[in-house]
Amino acid sequence: MIKVESFNLDHTKVKAPYVRLSERIKGPKGDMVVKYDLRMVQPNTDSIPTGGLHTLEHLFAVYFRKYLKDVIDISPMGCRTGFYLSKFGETPLEELQQIFINVLEEVINSRTEDIPAVTEKECGNFKDHSLFTAKEYAKRTLEGFKKR
Repeated sequence: MIKVESFNLDHTKVKAPYVRLSERIKGPKGDMVVKYDLRMVQPNTDSIPTGGLHTLEHLFAVYFRKYLKDVIDISPMGCRTGFYLSKFGETPLEELQQIFINVLEEVINSRTEDIPAVTEKECGNFKDHSLFTAKEYAKRTLEGFKKR
């Protein structure tokens, strides 16, 4: 069976929120692709409702690229407890956590018109968004980081 790094993580031992380097993959031409686990809620105790998760995905797509070069993708986890950020090259975890905090603050200050790609033409499920829920989970995640 193919080994998937995130399936080997002991989800009973982690403490959300956190930023974790998940894996490094060296491409055939030497490029380094790095995947980070941006966990927002505690696994198996909470999950982000789909409307909020979808809105976070759209906002994160823009906001992370304001702070980071070489972003490949930011994708929601299927378990709805956070996101995977894939990029070329490594960013120190402390720096990435601060960027994540900055992005969460931007989410909290977002207005409906700030959400990109929310029309039927631009999005495959354009009716399933909740800025309110996105803001609530951004606030909870920030509170979790401040408690550390």
